[in-house]
Amino acid sequence: MSLATVEDVAARLGRETSSDENELAATLLGDAELMLRARIPDLLERAAKDPAFADLVVMVEANMVVRVLRNPDGYRQESEGGYSYTVDTRAAAGFLTVLDDEWKLLGYRDGAFTITPHLDGDRWPWWTKPPWAFQYDATPGEPHTPPGWWHG
Repeated sequence: MSLATVEDVAARLGRETSSDENELAATLLGDAELMLRARIPDLLERAAKDPAFADLVVMVEANMVVRVLRNPDGYRQESEGGYSYTVDTRAAAGFLTVLDDEWKLLGYRDGAFTITPHLDGDRWPWWTKPPWAFQYDATPGEPHTPPGWWHG
């Protein structure tokens, strides 16, 4: 059962939905939530704790389904003279998509990353220390301090 309902989808679609569309929307809403939970495992827990986050989840799930209902055949382009059409390749995969902006709204970031060493407590490598960390008031033998002979 998804957080969004068929009524949420109909409200965002801006028109009455047929019984066939309601059945499809209910199925797609379940699929949409599965997609979101695959990347954000604690989605339901976060939604239970934060009503604003729950509203965002409802919005994203409903919009995912609305995109399918507005274009169920997945047409990307259509022409009239000598009739031709192009189908979006995502239509073959179910066509439920989450836009990058929607992932950001939900707090999920994907893409470039930085590798940072995981160090416990206050222990940091010497190369990350600012220059002032190697000055006068350091006590020899304390963590993050240079050896005693540096304190002339």
